[in-house]
Amino acid sequence: MKLLLSLLLFVTASVISGPKVHNFKLKNLDNRTVSYEDLKGEKLTVIDFWATWCKPCIKSIPKFVEMNERLESQGVQFIGISVDGPRNLSKVKPFAKSLGVDYPVLLDTDNNVMSRLRVQAVPTLLIVNSDDEVVYFHEGYTPGEEKMIEAEIHKLLQE
Repeated sequence: MKLLLSLLLFVTASVISGPKVHNFKLKNLDNRTVSYEDLKGEKLTVIDFWATWCKPCIKSIPKFVEMNERLESQGVQFIGISVDGPRNLSKVKPFAKSLGVDYPVLLDTDNNVMSRLRVQAVPTLLIVNSDDEVVYFHEGYTPGEEKMIEAEIHKLLQE
């Protein structure tokens, strides 16, 4: 069973050169509309789709906060996108604050951006290069995977 699970995680954490991220606009936690173009990183943009009810997200987000602090000066920008619906919307800002999220958090309440980027589950993390191409796609999270993700970011920064 562990072998099957490991294989499944390997497959879902595959490196892809896939769709482009076209500019999108969403509300942030201050209810202001912001665009992807305004927020994206100089070299790489890491987009993390999550929800307040997602237990793996609760474990992964603090790791991404730490990673953002280490990588921000290297041209990497993290963006969190909450896919919580209108019923849980009031929980998103306190949730992000409780986990120490200091990078932009956007609200995709109708899952429009999630669908456009072919994201089907949370947590899902995309790494986007400066040409707006999705160069890495990772679905799910188990503790320790943040090391693999950070290694991939360093590898992509070298390209």
